[in-house]
Order: sequence, then structure tokens, then C-alpha cells
Amino acid sequence: MEEIKQLIGKELHDFEGKFAEAVKSDVPLLDRIMHYIVKRKGKQIRPMFVILSARLFADNINERTYRAAALVELLHTATLVHDDVVDDSLERRGFFSVNALWKNKIAVLVGDYLLTKGLFLSLDNQDYRSLQILSKSVKDMSEGELLQMEKTRRLDIKEAVYFDIIRRKTASLLASACAAGAYSTTADEALTEKMRVFGEKVGIAFQIKDDLFDYGAANIGKPTGIDIREKKMTLPLIHTLQHCSPEKRRHIINIVKNHNKDKDKVNEVINMVKEGGGIDYTRQKMMQYRDEALAILHEFPDSTIRSGLESLVRFTTDRKF
Repeated sequence: MEEIKQLIGKELHDFEGKFAEAVKSDVPLLDRIMHYIVKRKGKQIRPMFVILSARLFADNINERTYRAAALVELLHTATLVHDDVVDDSLERRGFFSVNALWKNKIAVLVGDYLLTKGLFLSLDNQDYRSLQILSKSVKDMSEGELLQMEKTRRLDIKEAVYFDIIRRKTASLLASACAAGAYSTTADEALTEKMRVFGEKVGIAFQIKDDLFDYGAANIGKPTGIDIREKKMTLPLIHTLQHCSPEKRRHIINIVKNHNKDKDKVNEVINMVKEGGGIDYTRQKMMQYRDEALAILHEFPDSTIRSGLESLVRFTTDRKF
């Protein structure tokens, strides 16, 4: 990650200033909340993908690239604020969430504000194609969340449905980030679509990595079994259910449905998933998507930027948190 930050350090520094400016408000309460959000931003992986995707085709990025990166971050932040309300989560990245400090009503309005700021940023500058690309990802994310909620109630997710959910819910925004970045410096639809597919495959690998964390596949200092307690059917569990005996399948589903708050029972499911090969299979699928993304990337000429993008792709699957 440090290698990437050095490669596009100036662009990231400039982006941070432009993003902080983009979220400013003349309403004191809102401006205070925006300041809180800006100071606690995450790793900024999505803006990095926008900038690197733009630089892959040009020596320098332009204002359209910065606006695309800001739009991606505005939309991503808005969805996180709304997600914390939906999930009744009181923490985000080790800090109090917006809803924990200012309650749900204000948090919902803050998320709405971020969405509209993104819309105006694009419309005021006539970035219609970038807005079109990113708007589709917001639609996909909403559909993915609702599809997951529907299937969670029935506990009948098959592998194909799981991939459809994470393609919409997580991968769509990363796909749009790469597409918008490429379009900002090329205005080439074929290259834009190729980078969208590249980003989608990276995004799927990214989400699979998150799902592995829940089974203790790496020591990240976070509790395991959260997905099971929330009745989320992720790939390790889906694979195990599809390849175990009918008796064991009934036993696992009974725990997920009726005993998902019992720590010992949850740990029992985690152990059965590990013993049933669910972790190994899931890791294999993650690497498959990562390698497919890298194969697309390697169709472009070798360069320091391509190497930076490759490092960022590998970070999504090698990360420890």
C-alpha cells in the first residue's frame, strides 16, 4: 500500500483537499458532521482505483478524474452512513458512527446530503457519463442489499445467487470506480467497459476476502461468526451446506436459524465449515477472480502504473484487515 501511495501521492493529496471542499456546507451542524467524516475516512481504496485507472491511459489526470474520485467517495460514504442506520451499528472503523453520535434521523439526512452533493458535483460540471456509470452502481447496491435480505429470511442461497448479490452489493462500486477513472482520461467506451469488468472481478475478490475474515481465516482482532449471527449465507457456509450429508445440513441450518446468538453453537458451525472444506474452496474462488482481474490488466502495456494497480489488486486479497 505504501508503494501505491508513493506512486500517486500527489494525486491523493490533491484529491483529499478537493473532497473536503466538495462536502462543505453552510449549515453549521452539517459542516461539523462532514468534518468528522472527512477526518475518519478509510483507506480510500476506491479513489485509488479511480486515479490509477485514469493514469493507466494518460501521463496526468484531469479535473474530471478528481471529480469522478470524489463522486465515488461521496456515494460510498453515503451508503456506509445509511448502512450503519439499517444495521443499528454504533461503530465505523473503530470510531463512533454518525448515527451513534447524532441519532438515526440526522444520519439518514447526512447520507442523503452526501448523495445529492455527488449528483450536483457531476451535473454542475456536465460529467454526465461519470454520473451514469456511478448511478448504476448505486442501483445495483440497493438491489443487492434487498436480494440478500430476502434470501437471508429463507436461508436458501445457492452459489450463483451469492455471486449475484456480491456483484451488485460490493463489486458494482469498484467496477464503476475503474470505469469512471478510465473514461475520465480516454472517453473511450471499449476501454471503459474493459476496466469496468476488471474492477468487478477485483470487487468480488475483495468481498470474498471479507467473508473469509468472518471465519477466522486471518487474525484481525475482530470477533468471528458475525455473518452467522446475522443469518448471512456467505460462500464458505454455502459450499459446506452443498457438500455435507443431509443430517449435517439440517443441523447447521437449525443453528443458523434458531441458535445464531449462542456463541458455542456459532463456533460449532465455524468448525464444521473449516472441516468441510468451505474455507479452502472460498479462498480458491477468491484467487480465481483475482487472477482473472490481473489477466485483464496484463493486456495493457507494462508500466509503473500498471504495477501499482497490480499491487492494489493483490492487496485486496492479501490484506490482514
